[in-house]
Amino acid sequence: MAKKLYVGNLPFETSDQDLGDLFSTAGTVESVNMVRDQATGRARGFAFVEMASDEDAQNAITKLNNHNLGGRNLTVNEARPKTPGGGGGFGGGGGGRGGGGGRRSEPRW
Repeated sequence: MAKKLYVGNLPFETSDQDLGDLFSTAGTVESVNMVRDQATGRARGFAFVEMASDEDAQNAITKLNNHNLGGRNLTVNEARPKTPGGGGGFGGGGGGRGGGGGRRSEPRW
């Protein structure tokens, strides 16, 4: 079963290919997901790497945590699942338009 790893403190110029090549030294890489800013497309300094097995994932953590890449020491650990309602700025409380609050939705002529 594949194991997802969090990789933090990445240099902003790191590509998916660079990261995949680095992690392939520790085992079989299933996928690389470099997180980018939606507005600018610029890397945000962290990524998720999915390794083919638990053994490959553990090997990658042991070998690459605190590894120097582009002058920065990487943080590599097991990715934690998203917390409900956490992050992203989406979902959550009402606010804004809609939702009944006595406001009419049809045009006023």
